[in-house]
Amino acid sequence: MDCIPVILSGGSGSRLWPLSRQTHPKQFITLTSNGSSLLQQTWQRLQGLATVQPPLIIANENHRFLVAEQFQQLGVTPTQILLEPVGRNTAPAIAIAALYITDILETDALLLVLPADHLIQDVAAFQQSLEWAMAPALADWLVTFGITPTRPHTGYGYICCGEPLPEPHAHRVTKFVEKPDGATAEAYVQAGNYLWNSGIFLFRAQTFLEELGQQQPQILQQCRLALQHGRQDLDFTRLAQEPFSQCPSISVDYAVMERTTKAATVPLECGWSDVGSWSSLWEVTPKDELGNSCRGDVLTYGSKNCFVHSQHRLVTLLGVENLIVVETTDAVLIAQQEASQDVKHLVEELQRLERPEVHSHRLVYRPWGAYDSIDHGHRFQVKRITVKPGASLSLQQHHHRAEHWIVVSGTAEVTCDGKTFLLTENESTYIPIGAIHRLANPGKIPLEMIEVQSGAYLGEDDIVRFEDQYGRLP
Repeated sequence: MDCIPVILSGGSGSRLWPLSRQTHPKQFITLTSNGSSLLQQTWQRLQGLATVQPPLIIANENHRFLVAEQFQQLGVTPTQILLEPVGRNTAPAIAIAALYITDILETDALLLVLPADHLIQDVAAFQQSLEWAMAPALADWLVTFGITPTRPHTGYGYICCGEPLPEPHAHRVTKFVEKPDGATAEAYVQAGNYLWNSGIFLFRAQTFLEELGQQQPQILQQCRLALQHGRQDLDFTRLAQEPFSQCPSISVDYAVMERTTKAATVPLECGWSDVGSWSSLWEVTPKDELGNSCRGDVLTYGSKNCFVHSQHRLVTLLGVENLIVVETTDAVLIAQQEASQDVKHLVEELQRLERPEVHSHRLVYRPWGAYDSIDHGHRFQVKRITVKPGASLSLQQHHHRAEHWIVVSGTAEVTCDGKTFLLTENESTYIPIGAIHRLANPGKIPLEMIEVQSGAYLGEDDIVRFEDQYGRLP
């Protein structure tokens, strides 16, 4: 039977701020030395498995172009990218995937449910556990993968293993336990029959839908309506907002796994981490002889057990221990290792203060490329703009700002008030306030340019689009 990976990519990753932002969360970030994002690694670790089909992605609609581009970089065309209009946790997301497979693809494949933001070090061991899970999944068990605990961790849920099943390596699940306190976690580890709940699942699509219909019929009904009344938008399927938003926001554990009599587990020992905090990333990354894990331009002296991530400048540590230090262009985080789970409280405070650093980086990705806001002041802003070969910005107009464009490298095709012309390296042009204009890259190499904006209001919402190849018209 075919196996279709369902990659859940709707999370925000607030505990990895300031690297993870709402517009560019942790699943799209490269956190390891192999050069791939967590989302890309989620697909890459399935390579070599004969029955695995192209993935089905469940994503936040605001991240749709990030998802598409990251799979384009891998040369992979997903089965489909399904866009959630609002976040409703894992149970509705998995229900949408199962319905798409049974109702649209008209097949009863195995669903391999994978969060997009996990880190796995031993791919061979991961694939071995997938092979073990095939037999119980085909026998109509809802299989969850349990991580063998390495310590009494209080940040994970636990699975209690019961009697063995006829299928090798599989056990019945007798209960799911939410994040315990320290003493309870210690008892679980000592008992030997408790595993960490990985959030990875394997089951037949139809089996899951039958159990969901028994346990949470409202979710099944609303998801079916959301899919039936969804619409195709370029390479994406947009779910209908009204029925999907009426789904309760509930995890698949609460909705189905804790209630069903068909829950089973197989062990997974593969160097797994959900990368739920900076300290958890420190645990699974290479370290020097003093326990420091450093990435970027970093120099330490007399420092121990620190995690340091530098994006844009030299970061030095002298005589400190057990620190998290993360540097980006617009923010720096310094925290004690044991407090790294509390980064979410900083994010909440940033949201309360309406700080832009919680939403996006200085470097902002767009379907046509990216822009970096390198300087700003009263009535002006300077951006470094990159346009991908063959890409084009929308035909647009601004009411409050004028723009000066200077080409650094590549070729720009400029449309301004009905006239179209080319600019090459060291050439420039002026876009007056109110002019209807467009920037495109007709060449074979990236277009690099500097844009100087001037005017009374420089917000990104001062834009009227007339044509857009990415479907961003009102």
